[in-house]
Amino acid sequence: MDNQNRELFGLPGDREADAGFSPLADRLRPGSLEEFEGQEHLLGPGGVLRLMIERDSLGSMIFWGPPGSGKTTLARIIAGRTGSAFEHYSAVTCGVQQIKEVVVRATENLKLYRRKTILFLDEIHRFNKAQQDALLPHVESGRFILLGATTENPSFEVNSPLLSRVRVFVLKRLEPTHLERIVRRALQDSERGLGSLGLELEPDALALLVEAADGDARAALTALEMAAMYAGPGPGEKAKKGRSDKISRSMMAEALQRRLIQYDRQGEQHYDVISAFIKSLRGSDPDAALYYMARMLEAGEDPLFIMRRMIIFASEDIGNADPQALQVAVAAHRAVSVIGLPEGAIPMSQAATYLACAPKSNASYVALKEAREAALSAMSAPVPLHLRNAPTALMKALGYAKGYKYPHDLPEHFAGQQYLPDSLAGSRFYRPGSFGFEREIAKRLEWWEKLRQKKKDGPGREKKEKED
Repeated sequence: MDNQNRELFGLPGDREADAGFSPLADRLRPGSLEEFEGQEHLLGPGGVLRLMIERDSLGSMIFWGPPGSGKTTLARIIAGRTGSAFEHYSAVTCGVQQIKEVVVRATENLKLYRRKTILFLDEIHRFNKAQQDALLPHVESGRFILLGATTENPSFEVNSPLLSRVRVFVLKRLEPTHLERIVRRALQDSERGLGSLGLELEPDALALLVEAADGDARAALTALEMAAMYAGPGPGEKAKKGRSDKISRSMMAEALQRRLIQYDRQGEQHYDVISAFIKSLRGSDPDAALYYMARMLEAGEDPLFIMRRMIIFASEDIGNADPQALQVAVAAHRAVSVIGLPEGAIPMSQAATYLACAPKSNASYVALKEAREAALSAMSAPVPLHLRNAPTALMKALGYAKGYKYPHDLPEHFAGQQYLPDSLAGSRFYRPGSFGFEREIAKRLEWWEKLRQKKKDGPGREKKEKED
């Protein structure tokens, strides 16, 4: 492929010109399926996407995967492999006007050259509803083939009408073996990579790089390029013949500075990690809960957001099995808001471990849901007269408050009257569990139920029980 066509497909063109300006990750971008690393479930022998590419039977599709998994590279390979015209835009800077211009060029390509057009739209989740709607008629008519790329879940970020017209392919995070091959290729490739520098990567440095990159090829190559600056020849210098500069673990650590954490506070990772945190608390696993909490804090998550979720959890999943849990969560929230981070992580840890180890009960939460359903079905049920307020003589004459028994004036401080409306009499919403303090609550409810039945039966039954 000549330089003009390489540029058309977004591939590196003049290597000598590119070498001084393009980042290593861009220069080393694979130009064929044979060079592509990872995604074997799609591109391996018999893989559905590979067959579609080889047979040139592509339809509109969206690539969903983490950063550095090869979404953009794959789109460029597809364009080059199928001989289609390639239009590359980012949804951050592209609008409806640019889409209209692509439609004009795509129409010309079909009419004049019998050539398909691929519109690659990076970060398609950035398009708003109106912009996504503008794609619909052209995707449906086949005016162009849409290739979208996103790190966000298309189910949440892409409109249903557009989603129904495309096929979603899920790209996986690259495995360590994939990253190792990519890094070694970068060190050996003299034309596009760092081969002319004669660098050698020590095994422990490679292990550190692969771990820190966390499946992101772009991150791995960026860090490698930075480490090469420490080990390789300086500006204007050439590697000496026979010289083999080594990149040590300390050099790699300096290049990395800080482990890259894949976490988007506004995206799916935000919801996935907080979900895992709550489910670890619910599953009584303090170690997993601490891991996910630390992961969120290291990624810059708002600690008060985490604490708010813990307060909700204390009532929803522990409730009266351990009433102290809510107090612990609220106190930790207050402590974090007063002292902030990093010290605030200590009361957060105390709260998380307490909640994880507390007995669990969702009885209060279930009772609330059932009570709401009952309220909606009997919203206008009359309040029993004996429970009504009677501030006027007329209301007293109508029977308001008549017959109400003040529990504190009675033996055992229990009246046993009916408090629910007649239509809901006898309903039970709160059913305490058998763990923690709810065992005591269950005993109280059982005792009150016996007293209630005794008062219903009246003194005649009490006398008969004594005679028996």
